[in-house]
Amino acid sequence: MIRITNTLSGKKEEFIPLKDGKVKMYVCGPTVYNLIHVGNARPAVVFDSFRRYLEYRGYSVTYVQNFTDIDDKIINAANEEGISTKKLSDRYVAEYFKDACTLGIKPATFHPRTTDFVDEIIDFISDLQEKGFAYFRNGDVYFDVSAFKSYGALSHRKPSDMRSGARIEINESKDDPLDFTLWKAAKAGEPSWNSPWTLGRPGWHIECSVMSSTLLGDSFDIHAGGNDLIFPHHENERAQSEARNGKKWVNYWMHNGMISLKSEKMSKSVGNIFNVREALRVYGPNALRMYLLSKHYRSPIEFSSDRMEEAKAAYDRIANAMDEIKRKIGNDTRVIEDSFLNEWRSRMIEALDDDFNTPQAFSVIFELVREALLTNDRERLAKIRTLLIEWNYFLGFDFEKKNINADGFVETLVKLRDDARIRKDYKQADAIREKLKKLGVEIRDSSDGTHWRWI
Repeated sequence: MIRITNTLSGKKEEFIPLKDGKVKMYVCGPTVYNLIHVGNARPAVVFDSFRRYLEYRGYSVTYVQNFTDIDDKIINAANEEGISTKKLSDRYVAEYFKDACTLGIKPATFHPRTTDFVDEIIDFISDLQEKGFAYFRNGDVYFDVSAFKSYGALSHRKPSDMRSGARIEINESKDDPLDFTLWKAAKAGEPSWNSPWTLGRPGWHIECSVMSSTLLGDSFDIHAGGNDLIFPHHENERAQSEARNGKKWVNYWMHNGMISLKSEKMSKSVGNIFNVREALRVYGPNALRMYLLSKHYRSPIEFSSDRMEEAKAAYDRIANAMDEIKRKIGNDTRVIEDSFLNEWRSRMIEALDDDFNTPQAFSVIFELVREALLTNDRERLAKIRTLLIEWNYFLGFDFEKKNINADGFVETLVKLRDDARIRKDYKQADAIREKLKKLGVEIRDSSDGTHWRWI
């Protein structure tokens, strides 16, 4: 029985999906105006591993991770370079996939971008306005928080206590300081779209509500992200989605703790960031993945060279055990299912069923590693290797000690091309096809998807 700590209730709950055997999951992705930092990588790796664990436990998972590709930061960065916001965001989506592939992150089922869903966003806002949850004022459209009676339930705050909160935007156009923007009137030189209200662009919070609801439905199983998003982003997402649909939107909310650097939350705005690209260069993907999974996902974690060296040493213990097993028994992988395998699998499942307790899971692994180093029994060593390889499905290490998996990189490029074709961005799709051809990859489109092979 899988149990998840649900932010909405504040309690550990039994996980019961809406549809037996199937899980629908949405994870907030990056705003693409720069390379991702290690703080961005934590939810990407943690929830990638959790998704893989759900698959290991037999669930079919539809996994959505978005890209915010229109935002003040993107506009400012594009203006500084003198290029379009699309050119800038396309660049950093591609750079994200490079880092994600190197980290062993499995591509999502869908990677939606905000700018591909503007029509749906306009329809969503129009519905909110018709239902009395939104109002137009001085060129902008705002969500009326007072009309949604359970506002604050996710963040466990009372609206009366929040009205003087530091994170609330002061705007005289609002009826209430808690009201948030659904549609922003265009400013000179900004990308904009026609709407029933003004030429403008979507607000931040509405984006994820629309993309998730469009791809996963009006109700789905899990919404995840960093705990810095609980308020206001996820609180506002929940409010506008349930106001529009009139029913519970998300059953389980999962939030990871923050990564700090010198006791401050790692943030691009603060400037205390360590890019994933640099961390990969210095420490390698296995050490970084070990670091991100070594502490319980809900706990805060500090980033430092000492912590990274500890993570590298921990990974090396597993990799060295794998090498030692190979030295002792070669490539013999024949095993017979028995109580030894079942007992160790049960211990691993017990750890990860308990709110994805990866520290406890690693305790099980290191106990098994010790046994591998102390025995010369070929049959037992083969079983230990079987377990370590089996569990690596959700751990995501590269025991071949390569910095990037070639097949994984190709799969990522194919996924990017598929996304471009869905968006009808055929120029980008053709460019990716040409890049794959230069890499020695042939792709073939058919009714059941895109297939590829090395040539």
